[in-house]
Amino acid sequence: MKVGVVGAGAVGAATVLSLVERGGMCREIVLVDKAAERAAGVATDMRYAAPLSPVVDVRAGGYQDLDDAALVIITAGVNEKTGGATDRSDPQGRLRLLDTNAKVYADVVPRIVAVAPHAVLMVVTDPPDPLADLTRHLARHDRVFSTGTLIDSLRFRVHLADRLRVRPLDVHAMVVGEHGTSEVLLWSSAEMGGIPVLDLLDDGEQPLDAVRAEVEESIRYANITIIEGTGASQYGIGAVSARLAEAVLRDERAALPVAAYNPGFDVTLSLVSVLGAGGVIEMHQPRMTPEERAALDRSVSTLRDATRRALAAVDQ
Repeated sequence: MKVGVVGAGAVGAATVLSLVERGGMCREIVLVDKAAERAAGVATDMRYAAPLSPVVDVRAGGYQDLDDAALVIITAGVNEKTGGATDRSDPQGRLRLLDTNAKVYADVVPRIVAVAPHAVLMVVTDPPDPLADLTRHLARHDRVFSTGTLIDSLRFRVHLADRLRVRPLDVHAMVVGEHGTSEVLLWSSAEMGGIPVLDLLDDGEQPLDAVRAEVEESIRYANITIIEGTGASQYGIGAVSARLAEAVLRDERAALPVAAYNPGFDVTLSLVSVLGAGGVIEMHQPRMTPEERAALDRSVSTLRDATRRALAAVDQ
């Protein structure tokens, strides 16, 4: 099975490495970038690591080499640092990258669809949710999803596990809505071993409101913290992209907080999504408090405005 990765920057390279290391899900990975020499360099570097994993062929190519791909992962575009989206006080957050990256997608997506019309398309580029809506418009099909809030949900679990002094694996917590500053952390359903996290944290020395504020701040701006240290947020999202690729290629029907178009909200957002061979097959709304539902409605409004911007940017 063939997987294409369009964009050989930090996230694209991290995604390819995670695909190789995860192993066994695909037989061929084709890396495409507007800078052909970069794609060739990254692919060559990865080829030398590939013998340590189940058999996979990693190579650079052009769009024509994406023919017959089952899945194409799109990471092309400017990142937060290059696009000036690293100000914690900026309410736009990742949405500041939208106009620039919408134009990148207007060029990239038709090229992909022309040679791989049946492929599932995974959007990783920030801001992923409105870009996934734009991709649906450009591709003229619904086999499109974005990485959504899976990375945010993992961050939520890690921070809660640190507070509770347990493994993140034992914490269940979810973020829904936008992968961005309007995202909604579902505190009401977060639990460890069947025990509500809010009950466990309420027994601690720090006031619960202070704990919630600190955790939310850490998660909403985790990408900026990473960029301040390394220049690019790449390894976590690369691992997430590979895990989602696995769910698609193996038709797992895995329930994960990734984003797809939801007719009820008329926008692409993250809920509980069932991910399999055709992309997101079903979406379900988790139980929410009235306050969480109101926050989700605000996030939906933000995403609708962003999608209109994206469509306008490519229609000019």
